[in-house]
Amino acid sequence: MKPFWKHVPDEMERHILAKAQRSAYLFLIASLFLWTMYESLQVYLRHTRPNLLPCLLLAGAALVQSFSQLILTRGAVKDDDDSCETAPLARLIVLSCAIAGVLAAAAAAAVLLAVRP
Repeated sequence: MKPFWKHVPDEMERHILAKAQRSAYLFLIASLFLWTMYESLQVYLRHTRPNLLPCLLLAGAALVQSFSQLILTRGAVKDDDDSCETAPLARLIVLSCAIAGVLAAAAAAAVLLAVRP
């Protein structure tokens, strides 16, 4: 009897697992987007304090997905001479700017939330 952690899935099991993970990821992104819109609406209509957690989680999930896709693509084509995906400089610059923007927004929100009106 083989231990469960040494199970190597075949191609069909990997395909099913990938589809299930994609469905779960899409559900989480949709939920975080709806939560962000709800919180924004509450701030706009009721003038409550902003809850930035769903927005930060949504931005973090998008950035992690983008970076992991970039790393996996680079790893898959690193030995291929015909591919131009090994040096996506523009994409790295855009993702770095997005990370800097998210961090700046989080820092500004933390400062604004600490100030009592």
